Amino acid sequence: MELREALTQISEIRLQMARTEVFRGYRAMPVAFSGLLALAAAGFQTVWIPEPALHWDRFLGLWVSAAIISLVATGTEMVIRTRLSRSPWSREITWLAVEQFLPCLAAGGLLTFVLVRYSAESLWMLPGLWQVLFSLGIFASCRLLPRATFGVGVFYLAAGLASLILAQGDAALSPWAMGLPFGVGQLLSALVLYRTLECPNVDA
Repeated sequence: MELREALTQISEIRLQMARTEVFRGYRAMPVAFSGLLALAAAGFQTVWIPEPALHWDRFLGLWVSAAIISLVATGTEMVIRTRLSRSPWSREITWLAVEQFLPCLAAGGLLTFVLVRYSAESLWMLPGLWQVLFSLGIFASCRLLPRATFGVGVFYLAAGLASLILAQGDAALSPWAMGLPFGVGQLLSALVLYRTLECPNVDA
């Protein structure tokens, strides 16, 4: 029993120490890539899906594909840096970061499924709801990230609420209701990561 309690205490100490460190697995380049991808997807939608409310399946296919590509790019960078890192807490911090952001992604996926399956007339709300959920993921991760990341979360929350107010009716599923918030938001995130973690005068 004493050995088991000691191992449990060591595990808890390691977890607490991991929580006090800044997570460096998110890097500016893949995050900026996801922002540029969002802007490109918006431009593509204007040509390929001029009436998204009538072709919401194409709309979903486009933006879900863009999200998956962004996640793969970011996740690949995280895995590579975790393996190359000399920090003994690298794996614990990476898992903490994933744990804190994963619920918002899962909620977004489940919400999308429910709306598509049971309430297709409400699909116009998806861009705003996705942005609000994304902001919650950022807020949940703020303890592991630079302080300025909180401002990025505020931006996504404000953009999501604005989208729910403005992007309806003829503007429903507008490409720029998705492209501008996620494009600007991810580029802003990349700037925060670069200036706080990757500048030459900052220890990476």
